Amino acid sequence: MVHVLSSRTLLRPSDPERSRAFYGGKLGLPVYREFGTGPERGTVYFLGGGFLEVAGRSDVPPSPALKLWLQVPDMTAAHEELTRAGVAIVRPPVKEPWGLIEMWIEDPDGTEIVLVEIPADHPLRYRPGS
Repeated sequence: MVHVLSSRTLLRPSDPERSRAFYGGKLGLPVYREFGTGPERGTVYFLGGGFLEVAGRSDVPPSPALKLWLQVPDMTAAHEELTRAGVAIVRPPVKEPWGLIEMWIEDPDGTEIVLVEIPADHPLRYRPGS
């Protein structure tokens, strides 16, 4: 069995500066570390219990199979903040049949991002008898 100590998602954007402006500026993700120099330098952002690394460049569009899932504590506040920051909302917040509140956005290259609020009474947070 592989013993995993840490993990991160790697993105190779078509325009690294534009992606850094999106993830660091519009989404406001805090920077964990940066490395290298020039426009294709790497920037690693905190994502709660994981990391997102934006580095290098790709001429190939991202796979539609890749989606980022980001949990937020308050979807109403996240929706308002992202709208003020000029982030296009692909789908506004909706309570899904499985009980999560989801809002969909995408990064400048079209990578889909699902923002999720887990309500207090949802099984992911609430455990009867605990």
